[in-house]
Amino acid sequence: MKQFKSHIMFTKQQRYGIFLLLFIMVSLQCIYWFWNPFEVKDTLSPDSLKVFQKEIDSLKNIELKDTTPQILPFNPNYITDFKGYTLGMSNEEIDRLHAFRAQNKWINSTADFQKVTGVSDSLLQVIAPYFKFPDWINQKSKALKPRTQYSNRKLTFSQKLDLNKATAAQLQSVYGVGEKLSLRIVRFRDSFNGGFISDIQLQDVYGLTPDVIEAIKEKFTVKTPRAVVKLNLNTANTDDLVKVQHIDYPLAKAILEYRTLHEGYRDLDELLKVKGFPLQKLDIIKLYLAIN
Repeated sequence: MKQFKSHIMFTKQQRYGIFLLLFIMVSLQCIYWFWNPFEVKDTLSPDSLKVFQKEIDSLKNIELKDTTPQILPFNPNYITDFKGYTLGMSNEEIDRLHAFRAQNKWINSTADFQKVTGVSDSLLQVIAPYFKFPDWINQKSKALKPRTQYSNRKLTFSQKLDLNKATAAQLQSVYGVGEKLSLRIVRFRDSFNGGFISDIQLQDVYGLTPDVIEAIKEKFTVKTPRAVVKLNLNTANTDDLVKVQHIDYPLAKAILEYRTLHEGYRDLDELLKVKGFPLQKLDIIKLYLAIN
């Protein structure tokens, strides 16, 4: 049997070279693991470290201030869910504000905002400086002073101007009614063939606050109301009811369902018991209805 013979043969010098290469590789690996030439020894004193830390902290504060969202002046009547969240308001406080605005009511002061939303004094103190109300609201207190001097001299019905015939220029004589509001009142009035039925319809004019409405009613009133044939609430059908302001098809069906369940209405105020009925619009809706 022939003895196995390796086909790989090295000379003596080659073997020395291989051993030397292995030695160099092992040495470099040890140097890599046990010696770090980039290691920097801490040569700073404690006082120097404190100064250095203060500089870092000041830079962090500057960066935090730059990245903090800046609050710009805003009208609190138009706070959205996201805006309220960023201001620190709770969901309940935001919902109270939206429910109040859904009644076509307006917040005209910081006190009104807290009364409606129920925010804490601490939060109000932070966000109130950014409230921005219309100029006529900010000057309202100045205008009320001279008016109080004549509070006992109210105009009679005959002395007041007819709201259905008043011009935009005449309406601007009322404090709080500017060019835009006066034109808005006239356009809304003229959208009805015959004008207003009652002064209460001023509530439907967008942008009119209760105080401004009262100021208008001191000088103006409906003297020539639009003629309206009132619907009998106990016989009217869905198509009849939807012609009434603020009544849509779902509400009309709810009104008829209540009428069926209770065998008719005995009083118009019973509409308040109908599910989904707009409570704040009852007086306006009653202008079109009757019970025969």
